[in-house]
Amino acid sequence: MHTFLMTMAIVSSILLIVVVLLQESKSGGLSGLTGGAEELFGKQKVRGAELVLQRITVVLGLIFFISLVCLTWLKL
Repeated sequence: MHTFLMTMAIVSSILLIVVVLLQESKSGGLSGLTGGAEELFGKQKVRGAELVLQRITVVLGLIFFISLVCLTWLKL
């Protein structure tokens, strides 16, 4: 069980890194820190590939988190 959970944590962490790097950046560098009106009023719904990558990121994050919590629980 420990080996399975460790494998799940490693695989999900690598896939999570890859999926996050595939996503398009939402900020414009240092100018993105100001949070101007264009971010407030220019907000659009996420569609297509961005939506798929966003959902995959959430699922992989949950798998990673749950596997690490279970690993910690097994150590106790």
